[in-house]
Amino acid sequence: MATKKKQEIEFRYYEVPEGEQVLALLGESWRRVYGDDINGFSLHFHNLMEIGFCIEGTGDMVLDEETVTYSSGALTVIPMNCPHVTNSRMNNLNYWEYLFLDPEAILNAAYPKDSMFVNKLLERINHHAVCYEAGQNEELEGLVRAVMNECRNRKSYSVEVLRGLLLSMVIVIARQEAAPGLEGQHFQKNGLGHITQALDHIRAHYMEEIRVTELARKCSLSETHFRRIFVEYMNMTPAEYVMLIRIQNACELIKKSRYSMEEVAQRVGYPTVSTFNRNFRRIVGTSPYQYKKNREGYEGKLMNFKISAKKGW
Repeated sequence: MATKKKQEIEFRYYEVPEGEQVLALLGESWRRVYGDDINGFSLHFHNLMEIGFCIEGTGDMVLDEETVTYSSGALTVIPMNCPHVTNSRMNNLNYWEYLFLDPEAILNAAYPKDSMFVNKLLERINHHAVCYEAGQNEELEGLVRAVMNECRNRKSYSVEVLRGLLLSMVIVIARQEAAPGLEGQHFQKNGLGHITQALDHIRAHYMEEIRVTELARKCSLSETHFRRIFVEYMNMTPAEYVMLIRIQNACELIKKSRYSMEEVAQRVGYPTVSTFNRNFRRIVGTSPYQYKKNREGYEGKLMNFKISAKKGW
């Protein structure tokens, strides 16, 4: 009997707007049919935490290797690096709205001198994907709705209001992860979870020298087995993924800082500018200097480095 080919998992990433702490995807454009291979929807994971609220519809959500049924009022909390996909039932229209955020950035901004506390909260936050049925978690739902409404109806001091709401939301998620007997269906990271620790390590230490042997050890796998699983799930080698993460962060630095290209190269892990320029051109299609002058013309290249590395919807 032929072995069933494991489904490729796409890496999709979002960018939080400059000066903000959350990206909100709201409105009627998100009333659509969701499903595997429908309009580009397939099993994927993100660089940010995804919080979704189902306003209308029913269907099944795949969270890594588990499936849960959802209906109107469902609330999902999906950590970064957790594969998932939403499938509308009978190809009916569903209406979801989403928040994308980086809990680590939010917590570090609030507690810049307490890394131990921040790491403790992040460990809880990133441990599970959770799907709540309507009314199961009114505290968190109230905060999510408040954030969405503030993003939808911007008023004076919205940035400051959102900063407080998002911090409360992240801490509530962490607190409830530590609570025994918490309602809602929790899902461990399984399939892709075999290499999740490697993905997390790359994200946290991309600016340092990273060896495949070290990544394999963190996943309790032999180097050969680790390389095979990584390529199987990610459709790219560990070295290519490290390069992609470095160049993504380089693009962010170029957009949001006044560092020289030499500083940018060093800050993302390249000891020489020549290596940085070569890898930047390979992914973006132009030099860092040209990207800085006309980044709007080249950002699409970054999204399509690999079939499995796509920008979010």
